[in-house]
Amino acid sequence: MTKKQVLLIILVLSFLLPAQAQKKKKKTTPAPHEEIAVVDDEDCGCELVFVDGIQTTRKGDKFGFKLADGTVIVEPQYMFVDQFIDGYCIVLRDYDRYGLIDRTGREIVPCEYNDVTHPSNGMIRVMKDGLYGFYTQEGTLAIAPQYDAASTFSEELAVATGMVDSTTRLYGYIDKRGTFVIKPQYDYANPFYNGHAIVKQYERYGMITKKNKVVVPIKYENISPMEPSGLFFVQDPMGEKFAVFGKRYQPLTDYIYDAFTSYGDGYYTFRRDGKMGFLNSKAQECLGLYDHVDGFVGGFCCVANCGKIGIIDTKGDTILPIAYDNALLSTESYHFHEGLALIEKDEKLGFINQQGTIVIPIQYDGAFYFSDGLCPVQKDGAWGYIATDGSTKIPFIFDGASPFQYHRAEVYHNNQSHKILPSGQCVKNCSLFPKF
Repeated sequence: MTKKQVLLIILVLSFLLPAQAQKKKKKTTPAPHEEIAVVDDEDCGCELVFVDGIQTTRKGDKFGFKLADGTVIVEPQYMFVDQFIDGYCIVLRDYDRYGLIDRTGREIVPCEYNDVTHPSNGMIRVMKDGLYGFYTQEGTLAIAPQYDAASTFSEELAVATGMVDSTTRLYGYIDKRGTFVIKPQYDYANPFYNGHAIVKQYERYGMITKKNKVVVPIKYENISPMEPSGLFFVQDPMGEKFAVFGKRYQPLTDYIYDAFTSYGDGYYTFRRDGKMGFLNSKAQECLGLYDHVDGFVGGFCCVANCGKIGIIDTKGDTILPIAYDNALLSTESYHFHEGLALIEKDEKLGFINQQGTIVIPIQYDGAFYFSDGLCPVQKDGAWGYIATDGSTKIPFIFDGASPFQYHRAEVYHNNQSHKILPSGQCVKNCSLFPKF
């Protein structure tokens, strides 16, 4: 996406919210597959977005759901519905009264809480009147609200606060029965991740195991969670530099790094003395130093030196020489979509393949990315769509155009918005759609 050409693509997706139980047996839906379809409704003259075969309905200011065949799952009754995640949806029946439903429409958590989360590690955190408790994901209240602060469950434990005397409240860890298995003793604590948790005492951080064994002394300015590789990053007690630690809780490097910024395809990116580079899973620097690196995505990484952009692969081989611009583009635009990456030279745009060959000439004034085999591009003030071979598929007649999403794209012509298919056929607001 260019900096000069910004299109707001608004697609309101509504997610499954089944109904309350009725005497008549109702249709239910299978586990979610994240399948999304968009169809036209002649009755309302609008688009309907179906997620796993289910679409939001609305009556006045209330929301419900129906199946693709029109069967009503739940009559409109909720003031607000969130999206479904792993088969559960947060709903709001009244002001500040949230609950959670499953795909059958059953309220797993009744709408009587000030806050509700999606299930995590088999448990649902709720908050009522400032106190936190937990339901099982089957809908049983397992731990009544009683904690002033609590995390969601992770690795069978949750962080929770407890009083150690009449005035002191500290952090510990509870199990799924609400029993403190690590008694409140920390000024702050983080959830467990890969068998370890970061804890805080007296403004310093350390790391513990599930048996509350301190494996990294509580004396550091900052610590990152342990990665699956066993690496984690520790800031020295003076708060100046970071070192890399390993599975044995010992430093693998000196305290020389200013920050660690991302992870992808087996490489961590770091910043040191004004330069950026990569560490492998053995904490070894590799692939060179640059003014800027984005982090690997799909085997490729955008790198920059002296204001110019290039692309390398995970072997450190140059895919695109560091000779291209980002006056119109952000570095994120140099990522591959459907095998092609957008590049810029002298304020013009083109595309390369994953071998670094320019396959679509650098000639466009604006462009986005490929989806459904097409990309919106701008030339001589007008927008159209090209295919991956560079051929024009939808002519340059639009004032603006967006990438295809769920097989539809929004285009603009004479201050009118339209929706089109990859074939170029108009499917929404078509009375003033230009002929071609």
